[in-house]
Amino acid sequence: MIKRLELKGTPRELGRQHGKKGKQEVLKSLETYEKLFQGYKQISWEEAKDIAHEHLYAIEKYDPDLIEEMAGIAEGAGVAFEDILALNSRSEIALANYKGAVFSDGCTAMSVAPPLTQDTIIGQNWDWKGTQKDSLLLLDIQQESKPDITMVTEGGIIGKIGFNSSGLGLCFNALLTDKKSDELPIHIGLRAVLDSYSLHEAISKIKDGKIAAAASYLIGIDEGGQKGMAVNIEVSPFGIDMVGGDNGKLVHTNHLCSERITKNLTDMNEFVFDDSMIRKKRAEQLIDTEIANKQNIDEASFKRWLSDEFNAPNSINHYENERAPEHRRMETVFSIIMNLSQRKMWLSVGHPTEEKFEEIQGG
Repeated sequence: MIKRLELKGTPRELGRQHGKKGKQEVLKSLETYEKLFQGYKQISWEEAKDIAHEHLYAIEKYDPDLIEEMAGIAEGAGVAFEDILALNSRSEIALANYKGAVFSDGCTAMSVAPPLTQDTIIGQNWDWKGTQKDSLLLLDIQQESKPDITMVTEGGIIGKIGFNSSGLGLCFNALLTDKKSDELPIHIGLRAVLDSYSLHEAISKIKDGKIAAAASYLIGIDEGGQKGMAVNIEVSPFGIDMVGGDNGKLVHTNHLCSERITKNLTDMNEFVFDDSMIRKKRAEQLIDTEIANKQNIDEASFKRWLSDEFNAPNSINHYENERAPEHRRMETVFSIIMNLSQRKMWLSVGHPTEEKFEEIQGG
């Protein structure tokens, strides 16, 4: 099962605890991404660190606490700060400004909220390199003047998928595009959202071109008393746009949906039609079928949906394409469901089945 760490204190202390207790997971991330950067971009780790350094000024200006936390991870794990900065900039290094060969994408995110359901529930499969199962950490973060966070991440990365003590939760889809800026890396933006007390605050932190590359952030929040909703925001160096969201349901996969953003960016995902779009349509079909059958939609529904193998290997429950080059083989690494109304999550590491999900109470 995934290693769970309790982190508490100043940003530097949070980082040191992460790096020390999760040292093996941090080292696994470094090993994976050194190979991946070479595979995608034919660049060395030293070159990757140089690219990551382009984002340092923007992060320092945005929130110095984030720099402190990354420095603490480096100290705790006994690696260089630049190594940790590169991990937190890994999407900008590997996926943005992309002009290379084809990419085998993954990740399917969904949400339901009133009026479709009483509770606000979000969830996703995270599809990436299978070796990253060994880098996963479940973090319970107690920090000063910010919400507590329960988050699943890769060792060394300070922002990813989870929810906080204010009932705000976050899912994430990678997007492959042709441009990036030197602003905040995507994963730093994910942490900024989870550091927010409200939906308004979360959106203010990622709008106006603050994020360096394109991605989809599915953000849900429940304020109690069935006052919950979810929004799907595509972020980019050119601003944001909200996509989807009719009748209390959302689905996003790995292609740009915003016409506004595609005026400035080109979607470079060569598997849009035979992978990403099919997964999106299949997820919508699964939700619509339960609505048509007047079935109760809850965590059990998400477990079925995230385990779906229609159109395998390019299914919602994604499998490696063994005919692809090794560095492009992606599969479902973990599946997560978050009931924001109840402040609970369900987690399955590896390929999900309905029986594999473990209930986890927020830290």
